[in-house]
Amino acid sequence: MPSSPESRVISMKNLRSVASFALRYMAVVGAVVGAATPGATALRAQPAPSDHVVLISIDGLRPEFYRDAAAFGAPTIQQMARNGTHALGVRGVFPSVTYPSHTTLLTGATPLRHGIYYNSPFEPQGATGRWYWEADSIKVPTLFSALRKVGKKTAAVMWPVTVGAPVDFLVPEVWSLDSTAERILPMRQLATPGLVEELEREATGRLDVRRNFHGDWLTRDDRLGAMAAHILETRRPALTALHLIGTDHFQHEAGRSGDRVARAVSAIDRAVGQLVDAAERAGILDRTTFIITGDHGFVNTQLQVNPNVRLAGAGLLDSARSPTWRTVFHVEGGAAFLHLRDSRDTAAVTAARRALAAAPAAERRLYRVVERAELDRIGADPRVPFALTASNGVRMGGARSGAAVRASSGGTHGHFPTDMPEILTGFVAWGAGVREGMVVPIMDLTDVAPLIATLLGVPFPALDGVLQSGMLRR
Repeated sequence: MPSSPESRVISMKNLRSVASFALRYMAVVGAVVGAATPGATALRAQPAPSDHVVLISIDGLRPEFYRDAAAFGAPTIQQMARNGTHALGVRGVFPSVTYPSHTTLLTGATPLRHGIYYNSPFEPQGATGRWYWEADSIKVPTLFSALRKVGKKTAAVMWPVTVGAPVDFLVPEVWSLDSTAERILPMRQLATPGLVEELEREATGRLDVRRNFHGDWLTRDDRLGAMAAHILETRRPALTALHLIGTDHFQHEAGRSGDRVARAVSAIDRAVGQLVDAAERAGILDRTTFIITGDHGFVNTQLQVNPNVRLAGAGLLDSARSPTWRTVFHVEGGAAFLHLRDSRDTAAVTAARRALAAAPAAERRLYRVVERAELDRIGADPRVPFALTASNGVRMGGARSGAAVRASSGGTHGHFPTDMPEILTGFVAWGAGVREGMVVPIMDLTDVAPLIATLLGVPFPALDGVLQSGMLRR
């Protein structure tokens, strides 16, 4: 019977010490105990503490998933947190949604730099349902491209923004917009040739959206874990990136305390366990680092604000497909970003501000305005003059008619990443090169990429992240 992560960590105590890093460190506000290296400077190649990094993103990860064993059954992740390094919270990007966040994890850059501003791109002629699927939308280097440059192999399973990415073993996250077609057909077509067929034959069985590969079923994350575990065991890439979604799906459905949220956490823990077992079977466990992180936390909602109703009332908007619209809010969960048809139309910006200011005070208390200077500091879409971020308990909606404020339920995210603790995500690192028993008070999502690059010994220009050297075993 395979040993547990807790017992395996004992063997890692005999690993050789990590060579001292020839880097200059500077303190940063909110950084962990230990020095931090500005990510804007490309990290020099160092003796690699790790040969393999397994990066697992848990969509909608909250720190209590690994800190509260009484509420959440996740023994593998919780043992990793105890025996490795974990954070009390991780500040995300704005909007705090999946695709910008996952791109930040791979680049160490904010959306302002990497160009994945939202889940779905703003489409002036009206939303088509497309998301940012294609990797060529990313404007800065990724860990995938950096590793390929030095001849190291990579894998990605259902990782966002990876269609066409420089990944050796790829199963991209993409789906069909044609309701008459198989939903996962594009995933099959755009994966590494023959890989999905191999996975179905040797790891998962037939992937069927109706029975075992739909977000409504906890079995989806079991299948994803099996896929990534098979690739790790048989191909042994330097970086394996896996995206697990169950906790996000069920928190959207019923909020933070929904009946199936705890079950989804357990399913994800099973997937992580499959990867640990795969590393052990492959004989690479002692040279493998596991990083478990997320993209955002979650906020329960009772109300929805529809700011486009106010724009429509001011004559600035009737339909996104109309040639007469001047300005519209692009909504991403708990955030809304003002877009202009003509970027020079400053009068429309003024009119939009007036329309919002004319709303009842009770409505205005449900969000705050994020001005351009603050958007620059957080690294958000450079094209918008201002944005709105909802208060705790509130989501934004895209409706253009009807009531501006409506009842809501379930959970969401997207809010400004420092406005409320509920929106923070989490971080756990365990394995080769990682300090044992380290607790990080707070870190940033941009800090994950430089850590991975350092663990693998690959030069990488993480433009906004810092290397939290206190996490590394000395």
